[in-house]
Amino acid sequence: MNTTSVWRGTAPEAAFPTLQEAISADVAIVGGGITGVTLALNLVEEGISVVLLEARDVGFGSTGNSTGNLYETVSRGVHRIVDRWGSDVAHAVTTARRSAVDQIEQRVRQFDIACGFRRCRLHRYATSENAQASVKNEYQASREAGLPAHLEKTLPAPFAPPHGSVLVLENQAQFHPQAYVRELARQAAAKGCLIFQNSMVLEVDTDQRVVRTVNGTVTAREIVFATHTPKGVHLVQAEMIANREYGLATPIAKNAFPPGIFWGSGVARLSVRNVEVDDAAFLVCVGEEHKTGQEDAILSLDRLETAASAHFDIREIAFRWSAQNYSAADGLPYIGRDATDCFIATGFETDGLVYGTVAASLIRDLIAGRDNLFAPIVKASRFAPLKGAKGIAEETASVLKSLVKDYVTDGDKISLSQLMPGNGAIVKVENESLAVYRDKNGALFAVSPVCTHMKCKVHWNGVETSWDCPCHGSRFSPDGSVLEGPAVEPLQRKLLKA
Repeated sequence: MNTTSVWRGTAPEAAFPTLQEAISADVAIVGGGITGVTLALNLVEEGISVVLLEARDVGFGSTGNSTGNLYETVSRGVHRIVDRWGSDVAHAVTTARRSAVDQIEQRVRQFDIACGFRRCRLHRYATSENAQASVKNEYQASREAGLPAHLEKTLPAPFAPPHGSVLVLENQAQFHPQAYVRELARQAAAKGCLIFQNSMVLEVDTDQRVVRTVNGTVTAREIVFATHTPKGVHLVQAEMIANREYGLATPIAKNAFPPGIFWGSGVARLSVRNVEVDDAAFLVCVGEEHKTGQEDAILSLDRLETAASAHFDIREIAFRWSAQNYSAADGLPYIGRDATDCFIATGFETDGLVYGTVAASLIRDLIAGRDNLFAPIVKASRFAPLKGAKGIAEETASVLKSLVKDYVTDGDKISLSQLMPGNGAIVKVENESLAVYRDKNGALFAVSPVCTHMKCKVHWNGVETSWDCPCHGSRFSPDGSVLEGPAVEPLQRKLLKA
């Protein structure tokens, strides 16, 4: 199954070299998504020297697999922040996010970025009677958080009539995230930032302030993990839940679907929008979120396709993909210095395009020695056990469930002869459990099933042909190499006897 997002499938190429030497800079940024690239540009404009290291290509990860939606609120509901932190904190969140959307628009105009940026409406509506109360609750919380929300009775065609009122926010936005970030990277490089692609970080010495890749090192006064979740072992990982969500894009005629962000909640939970790239137009549907490594990815994507087809005329699917997000237990992201004295930016949930821009401004201010009013609210060193108790308990239970299934009951295994081409599974080979993938030509790839981060056991992801860890979200390719942190070491390769 080809799994490429509509953004990655239609974005311009990014040409940056691989790190091949030992260099130094004021700041080393690990990660080339919207957080890292925006921060790099912000810093070089301050006259601060920057080296940015991206494991693959700019925008490869969550940025290139996002929705492309930009909004002041948060996708899972600002009522969660109001309930846990109060209206003042919720207002600070929406104010910071509004400023970030404005900054993105300013950058688009400043550099004339061809990324289809447009202002639009956001609609939140119920797809079942049981979800009507949640829409009304979110409307009230939105008003408390300072959002200019209002209620309407209808949705534009081709949407079916909603169950109850529709919450509407004006003046939100959409763009092509991959095109935006790649042009921002080119602008940062033109101003002196050294950007290196295909330069996966293998080790970070936080005491000596050295970052090592396969062929080079960077020594820096400050280190920033702009990697969606920090590399290695960090305290915040125990307070976050790693989730995957699925997306698809189907070709449509231009102007066949209304502009805007459409969030449906209820029996079918869908985020829907349209996108125009050059002469093509697509309808994008996103949904079916689950904890990483704990559901059948193929079934999840099938359910999304079924739900989308039930609401819209979908005849061909041009792009399929999934993305990872990290949910903080107390509902707020972690941005700032952590216990290692490095900067982290994580816990964005599915709101990373805007939170990443917020983080880039905040960390820029802290490195430049300026106060930032939002920094104390999202500081990475905070611990709010009462506000995050439910989330921490759920994540602990989820991790324990995976450990029990995989270690105590020894998980679900098949024999090597049962493994079909194009599939992966945990296989029992001579009394040893191995994670084995058989490619379409019949070649076998065997690795240890034990995640190198915190020793949980990985599970197969049939959509993206990867081994996913259900504990903290690390992901590995069939040959064991790291696709996504927090793990930095690959799964151990194993030899299968002929």
